[in-house]
Amino acid sequence: MPRITFLNPQGIADQPLTVEVTPGTTILDAAEHCGARVGHACGGNLACSTCHVWVQQGIDSLPEVADKEDDIMDKAFDVRPESRLGCQACVADEDLVVEITEESLQAWLDENPDVRKRGAG
Repeated sequence: MPRITFLNPQGIADQPLTVEVTPGTTILDAAEHCGARVGHACGGNLACSTCHVWVQQGIDSLPEVADKEDDIMDKAFDVRPESRLGCQACVADEDLVVEITEESLQAWLDENPDVRKRGAG
């Protein structure tokens, strides 16, 4: 089974976290399953850019960016060639290395104010 390694699952200085996933799983679903902090204000419905991540390795194995994802990506900050929306990027058969953007980490904290209030962010 392919694996996703999240470089900063709990924040910028955190240790990487690797999780095995079934092909067809989105990066966002994998993050939710393993506790990596990928934001998703719209619930993963392709209506915002809060699940914006950078795919550092394995991006060529992902499906091409669809027009709608490309349109939504215009709302994201610091878009790079390796940018993808976690709700749209489905894992194929190769391992991925994913960096969660600061925008997405902040969105996750905004969506989880109880964690933010405890100072765990």
